[in-house]
Amino acid sequence: MARTPEELEVMLEDAFVLHDHGALAQLFEPEAVLQPAGCGPAHGRDEIERLVAELWSHQHRYVADPRTVLQLRETALMLSRAAVSVVRRTPEGTWRYAIVYLNP
Repeated sequence: MARTPEELEVMLEDAFVLHDHGALAQLFEPEAVLQPAGCGPAHGRDEIERLVAELWSHQHRYVADPRTVLQLRETALMLSRAAVSVVRRTPEGTWRYAIVYLNP
C-alpha cells in the first residue's frame, strides 16, 4: 500500500493502465466517493469499481500528475491536472483515497 499521497497517485495510474479491479478497490477507503466530470458520484468500493470499469470501456486513462499536495497530519489534499483528491492515512500508516473528482 501507499506510504505517501504521491505514491497513491502512481498506484492509481498503474491500476488504470492494467485495468486491475482488485488493486483499484484497495486504493479507496471502504466508503470513499469518486466522481468523474459529467457523471454522478460512486459511493463505496463496489460502486467505484463498476464506474471505473465503465470508464475503462470508454478508453479513459489516468496519468498521475500531483502538482500540489497540502498535508495536515493524516489528511492531504492533492491537486493535479486530471483530479482533485482528498486522501487519508490509515492507522497502519498507508494512504487511501476518501474523495476523488476526476476530470479526464
